[in-house]
Amino acid sequence: MNSSTYPAAQHVMVLYTGGTIGMQASANGLAPASGFEARMRDYLHSQPELVVPQWRFREMTPLIDSANMTPAYWQQLREAVVDAVDVQGCDSVLILHGTDTLAYSAAAMSFQLLGLHARVCFTGSMLPAGVTDSDAWENLGGALVALGQGLAPGVHLYFHGELLAPTRCAKVRSFGRHPFKRLERQGGAAKASSIPSQLSYNQPRQQAQVAVLPLFPGISADVVDGLLASGIQGLVLECYGSGTGPSDNPQFLASLGRARDNGVVVVAVTQCHEGGVELDVYEAGSRLRGVGVLSGGGMTREAAFGKLHGLLGAGLAVDEVRRLVELDLCGELI
Repeated sequence: MNSSTYPAAQHVMVLYTGGTIGMQASANGLAPASGFEARMRDYLHSQPELVVPQWRFREMTPLIDSANMTPAYWQQLREAVVDAVDVQGCDSVLILHGTDTLAYSAAAMSFQLLGLHARVCFTGSMLPAGVTDSDAWENLGGALVALGQGLAPGVHLYFHGELLAPTRCAKVRSFGRHPFKRLERQGGAAKASSIPSQLSYNQPRQQAQVAVLPLFPGISADVVDGLLASGIQGLVLECYGSGTGPSDNPQFLASLGRARDNGVVVVAVTQCHEGGVELDVYEAGSRLRGVGVLSGGGMTREAAFGKLHGLLGAGLAVDEVRRLVELDLCGELI
């Protein structure tokens, strides 16, 4: 992300989704609030030394605490980005978002916006704008400055002076100015030689049904069967270590095999903070591979979840989804 390599943003659309950055006190605690555009404009006018690109503002509906984020809202967000770029002529988009699910949304948008030549940057804050020691204005101003200096096309996450690749990071702290961290994941994969036209940012998307299941000692087939009965199309299976699971439980393995036979795409990622999945290292991993579980390599939970939504929502055939899961599309595996 060498900012000197890319052209400076000239016209930025700010999409305000809610989140802590614009929250105000209510009878039940901090809640999303309208009117942030005026507050943002007043702040930037008070900082003449801060050189930022021209910007315009759009308040998303409804404004939400990011704990209430859903894949349906991601569809609205994708459509708002496409409208800002292709209809209104913006070359960059700044998305103000709550931190709790920011890494999920930024990763998901990385796959929803493949092929977009504009720059999309997510930021937010741990404390609301205007309160003592808030990080809101420094993150908002810093993200605008970063766009003004030039970022690569694609999706970025900016927080406390640091640019992070959304498909490689996660929220690791619930306090302080550094809640996000790049996870040291390994397990590289080949880059996709081409991206199907259905995955282009300007193609329609459907709602996909994807779940996440962390393995735990004693997990039974009933847990997997319950998820399958809910109608999921994809499953992120959070395995132990390098991609192991209960290989001595034939019912559990049979349930995963039924998932494959029913067209459910199951992707293994590691529960560890560092490392990645290599399903063929241990018998307990190779048996998962044997019943159709795919390797997520070094993908984070957030990236794997967003990738399955992107692939399944594009209406690709299951075999094509399975092929693309193990290929790098936007830095999630390399």
